Amino acid sequence: MASTAPAKDLSAAAPEPPRDARGGVTWRAAVISLLIIGVTAPAIFYGEVVWFRETPHFWASGWSSGVPAPWPLTVLFLLTALTHLPFLRRLRLTRPELLTVYSAILVVTPLFGMHVLFYLLGKVPSYRYFGLTQPLWETTFLRLIPEWWGPTSYAAATDFYMGGVAVPWSEWALPLAAWSSFMLSLYLANVCLLVLVEKQWIRNERLTFPLAQIPLEAVGEVSNGDRSARLPVSKAFWVGLIVATVVSFLSQLSQRVPAMPSLPMEVTVMGAQYVGPLAALGDIELWLYPWLIALAYLLPQELSFSVWFLWLVRIGLCALAIMYGHSPMAADWWWSLGFPSPHSQATGAVVALSVWALWTARRHLARAVRIAFSGGPARGNLDEPLPYRWALIGFVISVSWLVAFLILSGNRPIFGLVYITVLVGLYLAYARVQAEGAFDPFFWWGNDICIIVVGMHNLRPTEILTLYTMNWAGSPFPSRMFSACSINTLTSLKIADASGTHKRPLMYLLFAVLAVALAVGIYVTLTVLYGRGFLMTGLAKGNYFVPWALQAGEGPEMAYYIMNGGNRDVGGVLHMVGGAMVAVFFGIMRLRFLWWPLHPIGYLLSNSVPQAVGTFPFFFAWTLKTLVTRYGGLRLYRQTIPLAIGLILGDLLNSSLWNIIRLATQGRF
Repeated sequence: MASTAPAKDLSAAAPEPPRDARGGVTWRAAVISLLIIGVTAPAIFYGEVVWFRETPHFWASGWSSGVPAPWPLTVLFLLTALTHLPFLRRLRLTRPELLTVYSAILVVTPLFGMHVLFYLLGKVPSYRYFGLTQPLWETTFLRLIPEWWGPTSYAAATDFYMGGVAVPWSEWALPLAAWSSFMLSLYLANVCLLVLVEKQWIRNERLTFPLAQIPLEAVGEVSNGDRSARLPVSKAFWVGLIVATVVSFLSQLSQRVPAMPSLPMEVTVMGAQYVGPLAALGDIELWLYPWLIALAYLLPQELSFSVWFLWLVRIGLCALAIMYGHSPMAADWWWSLGFPSPHSQATGAVVALSVWALWTARRHLARAVRIAFSGGPARGNLDEPLPYRWALIGFVISVSWLVAFLILSGNRPIFGLVYITVLVGLYLAYARVQAEGAFDPFFWWGNDICIIVVGMHNLRPTEILTLYTMNWAGSPFPSRMFSACSINTLTSLKIADASGTHKRPLMYLLFAVLAVALAVGIYVTLTVLYGRGFLMTGLAKGNYFVPWALQAGEGPEMAYYIMNGGNRDVGGVLHMVGGAMVAVFFGIMRLRFLWWPLHPIGYLLSNSVPQAVGTFPFFFAWTLKTLVTRYGGLRLYRQTIPLAIGLILGDLLNSSLWNIIRLATQGRF
């Protein structure tokens, strides 16, 4: 929610680099991308689902997605290192080519993990599986499910959970075609919208894109005009990488072999209180993960300041609520809709952010529309990822099909239109948050928002069913769900802009690899689950929210609302409106006054992230960056960026190493 003026942060975008004749999008880059996708699709599925290993924090469980995603950066680092080997040196892969491969992997790998295809393809069979043990499901709820959503036989649902059979492809053919069209249309709609605003965000506002800085700094070029790729030569980078790798490796090893020494990554300063206002503090912990502190260091100073400062405000508000009669609970897990309802505030801020992003880009959008329908030569400008006319037409067609899909599923047209509008708006807000703040926001799920704002008694049973079935598309943690594909596309466009890669062929490549990856991911997901059975996967045996959603959690909750309805919560609505107003106020103040210290995305994150993430890492990074810029200026700050990138990459390489070990040992280590 920044102004249209240049960003105040010292890490603003550099001038546009010269363009290579090939632009980085070559046939060998495309072939390498497809080969890596084909190999890693089953590896990621086995690593994240079949041999899932419970960890203290769920965001450490994945390797295909997250902030930042470990596997794409690991592939980039290894490919760059391999190009130095004698028998591969003749390939002379360029920096833009390697970044193109990275972009392709970044965009498609979220499909293969636990959050997208596994979640989507397991949802409908779970409904029929419920019907075997709960007669009410069979007599009341299964009739609401469109037959083309999934297999209609109980045998197909049972085999999905029990395994030991081949995939009944004849029963899955129509559902797969329908859901694939929905996913591709949702991706297309959001990418077309991002194409219309990407120049505004990248060139005009010069957003920092912290996650794009990591691959750009991790791969350099040989000097003397040779564009062949190389690893960084900065000593600070290698110091950071080695330190982070060793520290993180010992920490992970000690979790598996308790006799091994380790440096603690989480230090509890004070345990939680359970009575009185101090209960709002929860566990006071210091998180010392190198990647977390280094990534916060790359953020604009006012944003990192806002996160930790407004988190303290959040604790104060929760303590005040306890003083006036609310049940004592930690601000971390304040799920109540009563004051201050931080998750409702975050939800309102996300909605406001999507509206604000369009408002601040209104002049650019008006210009894009004029170019699209002018018929002039500007429409063919290769500087844009897609011609504006194509982007507008693609947006209208894809949104129309998304709405039609929901209508064909038994929902009212007004429900379909509102739901898709909100979903596309949230994706826009997600992209804006990552472009400035990197970290994931957490807020109410889509079905929770409807419970609070609309009330379930105002929805048809089929619409309630749709809300719960679509949670794979519109849930929190956007960097892990399907929204990651479109968000990462924007990051890829920023990388292309900074590296001299032509955006239009890159966009065509991303569309192609996503379609291929979708087919590969569907095949891997169904063949493995019908072969092994869902109940035999490591993920089904854990407490992670995906099996909870598929089996025990969302089913009874959805059934309750279908049978009993539910009124809207006026207090929750007011807190959402309040969160939206605060976010807009912070945005206006930043637009009007350069000295204003509070960032609207910082406000969103302060009401989203856990206490341990929201305080010490951001406070430490803000303090360090303030000292560096005050006493060393821009020059010293730029000299410290390789150290931060090395810390991030070293931590992520270690994460990928343990994921590979888990894969090799079939989850035993």
